[in-house]
Amino acid sequence: MDQDKKDQVYDEFYDCVNMQPKELQEWLDTEESKSVGDSDSGESTGHKSGRRIVEIKRTKKDELTSDQYDHMNKVIGYIHRHLAQKPSGDIENSDWRYSLKNWGHDPCK
Repeated sequence: MDQDKKDQVYDEFYDCVNMQPKELQEWLDTEESKSVGDSDSGESTGHKSGRRIVEIKRTKKDELTSDQYDHMNKVIGYIHRHLAQKPSGDIENSDWRYSLKNWGHDPCK
């Protein structure tokens, strides 16, 4: 991935991920966080992703690895796809919102 693409991914990731590392870490410890998503190993894909997002957000930009950039790209794609599926009605306590929060985006912000 060239530097221009990295800058683009970095900027879009920070636009999409609107939760701070501490806030996301605290969310991931809740039962609501653990109650959503598909899981094959006891931990859902989104929950595992949330832990990686915390790690990425705590890493300096010039120290990010290509693997982290790949994950940032995956997060951007997930958030965009999931936002397009917004359910009608109150989303405050919805699985839809909980899933997005696992991926670092709180649609109620």
